[in-house]
Amino acid sequence: MTAAATTPAAVLWDMDGTLCDTEPYWIETEFAIAERFGAEWSRADALELVGNDLLESGRYIQRRMGLDISPEEIVELLLDGVVERIERAIPWRPGARELLDSLHAAGVRCALVTMSWQRFVAPVLRQLPPGTFQVVVTGDQVSFGKPHPEPYETAAAALGVDPSDCVAIEDSNTGAKSAEAAGCTVLVVENHVPVLDGPRRVFRETLAGLNADDLGDLLLR
Repeated sequence: MTAAATTPAAVLWDMDGTLCDTEPYWIETEFAIAERFGAEWSRADALELVGNDLLESGRYIQRRMGLDISPEEIVELLLDGVVERIERAIPWRPGARELLDSLHAAGVRCALVTMSWQRFVAPVLRQLPPGTFQVVVTGDQVSFGKPHPEPYETAAAALGVDPSDCVAIEDSNTGAKSAEAAGCTVLVVENHVPVLDGPRRVFRETLAGLNADDLGDLLLR
């Protein structure tokens, strides 16, 4: 970024808990799985999974609930539940859609970088204008999920930009670690879990009221 720059080269968005508040859908589905199999589960367990790669979450659930099915099968059960819920209603986070509109008007390209799989992401994308995200990176497209930097590195490379010129928007420690390790400035808007401070992290209470220039200012600090 140069001193004259006013907007980021790109903005890289997390989805669950950042673009839309779907974490309760995941948590409800996890408890439904536990009830189905007569297993124990707690809210503390659920919060352990926020921001995680889905297969890693499947492995955690398998261990914690003592299930005799594979992590892959558990992921499919999770997706069945959350897709059913997201198709009924999408709980957008305050200011998220307005910020997307501001970025589009300013010509700033956006990528969606989520550990959710494509079949959960598709219903969300259908409710946004075509081309809202020029690149979509999902958890089933990468070898290493968050907190590894690969998801954010993949998105930046697909857009042809340097991660250091990008702002990533996240709501979890796992996601913030991934974006930070890739070299992004991370705008953190906490939601269901607290996020630790970090050298490339900037905290805001909400996305409401932010515009493209505000995100550019984060890079110029």
